[in-house]
Amino acid sequence: MKVIIVGGGIGGLATAVAFHRRGRQVEVLERAAAFTEVGAGLTIQPNGLRALDAVGLGERLRAGGLAEPPAGIRGRRGDWLVRNDAEDLKRRFGAWVTVHRAALVDLLRAAVPPEALRPGIDVRHVHPDGTVHHSEGTSTADLVVGADGVHSVTRRSLWPDHPGPRYVGYTTWRFLAPPQPVEGSAETWGSGERFGYVRMPDGRVYCYAMANAPAGSRIGLDELRGRFAGWHDPIPALLGSAREEAVLQHDTYELPALPAYVRGNVAVLGDAAHAMTPNLGQGACQALEDAVTLARAVDTLGVRPGLAAYDSARRPRTQRIARRSRQAGAAAHWTSTPLTTLRDAVLPLLPYALFDRSLTPAYTWTI
Repeated sequence: MKVIIVGGGIGGLATAVAFHRRGRQVEVLERAAAFTEVGAGLTIQPNGLRALDAVGLGERLRAGGLAEPPAGIRGRRGDWLVRNDAEDLKRRFGAWVTVHRAALVDLLRAAVPPEALRPGIDVRHVHPDGTVHHSEGTSTADLVVGADGVHSVTRRSLWPDHPGPRYVGYTTWRFLAPPQPVEGSAETWGSGERFGYVRMPDGRVYCYAMANAPAGSRIGLDELRGRFAGWHDPIPALLGSAREEAVLQHDTYELPALPAYVRGNVAVLGDAAHAMTPNLGQGACQALEDAVTLARAVDTLGVRPGLAAYDSARRPRTQRIARRSRQAGAAAHWTSTPLTTLRDAVLPLLPYALFDRSLTPAYTWTI
């Protein structure tokens, strides 16, 4: 069996590793000139680590250093709105790991035969029969997997009438701050904006910020510092230590629900299938789950029955998590003073079990 994978990011390379470990011939077509990742930090949650365990890479990632589960949500003055029990989360669900996105891509890439990696290939159309038209001609396979991101060519080829990704109303900045003391990891909510940070194993601090803005807005570091100047420590210091060239800004998109994740001999996964807001930190984890689930289903059942089983297993789960992710961050982007005041007063009074129920289905996945 030959498997062509369109896209060489985390989901695409994880798919290549999963099929290669099962003895299948793989070929990864990547538009960029090299298999790498431009980005900052990434937290792999327990379910994502179990997916990496399925392809023999989980322990190697854990060996790089474990991370603390999220401590919770704060108000801009530093008061806790939601406080997690980090030790209880680790006991119940397992480890968290924070890693540079490029390091995870390198780990996955090294587990794929070099001859299977084809950078600099621009895929232009994918047919349900497994034919792929690209910048160097035409390729065919028993199975094609579209792991080509939120603006997926594979998805547009198979579902041309689907509306495609939609802007959710806020833009996101990410950067790595130099090593400095921070306690745990937390996210802070304001009025239409928020800031989060997570310590990396090497002492650097992965930071992200989100703010309501029109699509296409470009806001520099000086303005970003001004937005968060009055927020609690260590947020101003983290922004003060950032370098302009190290700050990445991307508008935030999500994908309206697809009617299926498979058509003919083609499947989509990761952001190509279910791009979601980053509010639960589950985007990469769900792509990893997709990859190992797809490989096992096809290897066990054959292409068409395996694709049907993959769609049945993955579409309800990922679309449910995408909805919960959208809901989880909605209140952070309220701009009405009465609403944000009410939010900050009510959240600390709510039972923790209410928040726990929204997290448990994501963390408890097993293949």
